[in-house]
Amino acid sequence: MSRWSQAQSVGRVLLKLGKAGAKAYESSQRSSPKPARPTSSEPGPRPGPGRPTPARPTSARPAPSARQRTADDTAYRGDFTGRADITFAPRADGDADPGEVVWAWVPYEDDPSQGKDRPVLVIAMVDRDLLGLMLTSKDHDRDRDDGRRWFDLGTGDWDRQGRPSEVRLDRVLRLAPSAVRREGAALDRARFDQVAAAARGALGW
Repeated sequence: MSRWSQAQSVGRVLLKLGKAGAKAYESSQRSSPKPARPTSSEPGPRPGPGRPTPARPTSARPAPSARQRTADDTAYRGDFTGRADITFAPRADGDADPGEVVWAWVPYEDDPSQGKDRPVLVIAMVDRDLLGLMLTSKDHDRDRDDGRRWFDLGTGDWDRQGRPSEVRLDRVLRLAPSAVRREGAALDRARFDQVAAAARGALGW
C-alpha cells in the first residue's frame, strides 16, 4: 500500500472517532440535570464599586391621625348657673387660683361643640372646679344692646401683644383644673375688686 493510501485510511478513522465523540458529548449534556435557579430567599450578588445597591421593598406605615378633642382635654362642665362667693387668692404655685388669668378651651355659646383657647379670669371655686369669666381682645360695645354685659379690664401679661381686654360678666364658665392650658398672669387686687363688683351686679350675687 502506498503512503497516500495509508494517510487516507488514517484520516477516515480519525473522522469517525471525532463524530462518535461529538455524539457522546451531546448525549451526556441532554441527560445531565440543569442547575436550579437561585430563589428570592438566597442572597444575590453583592454590589461592587460603582454598582448601585438595589432598593429593598418597605411597608408604608400609616400616618398618625390627628387626635380628636375629648372631654378630658376640655373638661368643660358647662355654664355655671348657681351662686358662689367671689374670692381673691392668687398663689404662685402653678395651679389656677381665684384672681388669676389662665388659658383654657372655651366653647362657643351658640355651638358648644366648637370653641377656642381663651384667657379666663378665675373668680371662685366650687367643688374643686374653677369658675371663671372669659376675656377677649375684641370690642363688644354693640353686644350691650343684646343684654350681654362687659367690663373693660385693660391690658395685662396674659396678652403678649399688649392689647386691652374686656371681661364678659353675665356668663360664668365652670371648668375642671385639667382644662387649664397655662397660667397667664395674676390680676392686681384693685382691678379684681372692680370686676368682682361688676360681676355681682350683673349676676345678682
